[in-house]
Amino acid sequence: MKNGEFCQTPRLKMKLIRFLFVPMVLSCNCFATDIPITKGMVITKSVKIIKNKYAINGYDSLKQSVIIIEGNNITIDFNGAELKGSNDKNYPNEFYGTAIIIKGGKNIVLKNANIHGFKVAVMGRNVENLTIQNCDFSYNYRQKLHSNRLREDVSDWMSYHNNENDEWLRYGAGIYLRNCNKATIRDNRITGGQNGLLMTGCNDGMVYNNNFSFNSALGIGMYRSNRNKILHNQLNFNVRGYSHGIFNRGQDSAGILVFEQCNENTFAYNSATHSGDGFFLWAGKHTMDTGEGGCNDNIIYKNDFSYAPTNGIEVTFSRNKIIDNIIKECDNGIWGGYSFNTLIKKNNFEKNNVGIAIEHGQDNSIKDNMFKGDKTAIKLWARKEQPKDWGYAKYRDTRSRNYMIAGNELVANQTGIDIALTSYIDLLGNSFSNVKTPYKINNNVSDLDSTTFSKWIDTTISINIPKVPSSPFKLKIPEGRKEMRITQWGPYDFLYPILWLANIDSSGKMFFDILGPKGKWTIKNSKGVKNISANSGNFPSSITAEKISDDIVIDALYTGESFTSQFGKKYPANKPYTFSFREFDPQITWDVKWYKWDLSHDPNKNYEVFKEVLAATPVKTEISKKLDYTWWGGIGKNLPADSFATVATGILHVPKGKYDLGITADDIVKVFIDGKLIIDFWDAKKYVYDEGTHHSTIIELDGKKHNIRVEHVENAGYATLIFTLSPL
Repeated sequence: MKNGEFCQTPRLKMKLIRFLFVPMVLSCNCFATDIPITKGMVITKSVKIIKNKYAINGYDSLKQSVIIIEGNNITIDFNGAELKGSNDKNYPNEFYGTAIIIKGGKNIVLKNANIHGFKVAVMGRNVENLTIQNCDFSYNYRQKLHSNRLREDVSDWMSYHNNENDEWLRYGAGIYLRNCNKATIRDNRITGGQNGLLMTGCNDGMVYNNNFSFNSALGIGMYRSNRNKILHNQLNFNVRGYSHGIFNRGQDSAGILVFEQCNENTFAYNSATHSGDGFFLWAGKHTMDTGEGGCNDNIIYKNDFSYAPTNGIEVTFSRNKIIDNIIKECDNGIWGGYSFNTLIKKNNFEKNNVGIAIEHGQDNSIKDNMFKGDKTAIKLWARKEQPKDWGYAKYRDTRSRNYMIAGNELVANQTGIDIALTSYIDLLGNSFSNVKTPYKINNNVSDLDSTTFSKWIDTTISINIPKVPSSPFKLKIPEGRKEMRITQWGPYDFLYPILWLANIDSSGKMFFDILGPKGKWTIKNSKGVKNISANSGNFPSSITAEKISDDIVIDALYTGESFTSQFGKKYPANKPYTFSFREFDPQITWDVKWYKWDLSHDPNKNYEVFKEVLAATPVKTEISKKLDYTWWGGIGKNLPADSFATVATGILHVPKGKYDLGITADDIVKVFIDGKLIIDFWDAKKYVYDEGTHHSTIIELDGKKHNIRVEHVENAGYATLIFTLSPL
């Protein structure tokens, strides 16, 4: 099927003849009731789409769309039709265009749509009482991730700190809403993308019974949105930046993100497990600059935020109620930096590094919670000084003070309550069982009272949660952080066959998990390993192998149930399917030199003048098997942290073929092969977000030896330089 084509039944052919002679009838939909999808169509009245598979590419600009919907009191029933974009692209990071823009008007319903392969599936702007229901917007845009099992890559970090000018759109979305009040988003599915639902300036909406799971960034993201009800949603495995037992960064992924002056929202009965943060709330730039406002008076009630690599719940610089949630096996169960007048009540914490961690909090109540097996149950502290560039600290009292910690049950914790540089704490009615160190109170703590039980006035909190129909999504979520396996395209979703490298021990023994739907697997061939422990079996399985090369390939054959691949392609049952493991780590001996530069040789102004620095004596030299550096400070003892340059040279000798050559560099970089410039990123002004640190190109190598040279410049602050080469 070519772009824009659809099956032509006799009935449809007659319709086509009519449409060809009166094109304006199709575009404005004045008379049609059952219509096909055509590129650029405008829908202004209720229609039903003819069910079919439509392959139609979007436009280069997100401001244009395949379909425009505008008007009042209309229903667009996609009738199960599928619209697929980016048909000229192979990978999700290449997807482009917007499928549907709904603009203006009120009382618009979009239902039963399947949209895949776009940067944004549906965009709504300035619509009142918009309803989107029973739609599938899975397998749209997502970034290719550059972190791997052994180290993270800064280019995978995201930034949601500003969306005044739709900056979030660079990350794509299944649904993107701006200024859409009283919206209803229900019974939809968005998986295998980067972001599920993004809302900016959207008030008084209902978002319920959706499944926005297994995306590489956010399930739901909110910005300047108030009084919304987020209920009974599955928001699991929205995660990146995690390698079990090696690093747990999260990289600002989250099940639910709440940023910049979002107030009086209710989040209840959601499952947001295995996400970077389960719930991530930040007051916003306005609060940080002025000390005013926050993301205040939100209710977080009866959710499951377990197995987050970072925080089950993060609530900072704001006032909220956190009641009756489940939070297991996170780094911090709740991170509440600078929170104030916040109630944390009747939550269940289990096996977190810290159950509740709050720095510089004020007037907070921690009541009737259960802490079981956390290393530290409650940790409160402050710093002696605040960052001088924070407006918040200039306008607000930031002392750590005024806590009520009452009626909590602490069981099998290493440390119960750890308090430093905090004043006016009431410790009342807490119980300890098998807690190694019940209290760790620093000598700089003042006005601690554990005697006047009458101060504990427990008030019943009235929470009004709207009743909604029961969710159709009944997912069995595996327990434990070990179940997060991050591929180049996001979290593994257990739907397709995968050969996953779980670990390599010091002897080179490799431990693999074989996961996927029910079926059988057989090893077809392998390279770079020996002594594979089993050559066939059922799913799930585990095998081992011994590494003997830096170019490893294991191909296996799957036969079993039907399944959907990580790119959304459906495969029938009992048809043999090959799945593979590939690890390629070319041996390059890098000669690395570092140089100090000054303003007279500023590389940002004149590259030719800067090169004079590289003719001087380096301040440091090193021979390395990998070009893989991250600097949080100086490049060595008594060596510069800023205004330095790196030059790395080596011999590249790999088999003939096409390769993806990548370089992650903060701040600017050039890469040469045999003297030919192949990557040229030498303008620091173009580096705005962390994703801008990675640069790549496709090269074709002939199997001979080639000279490679990397020139890197660090201006100031954090610095990194990472080289990768992957066969296509």
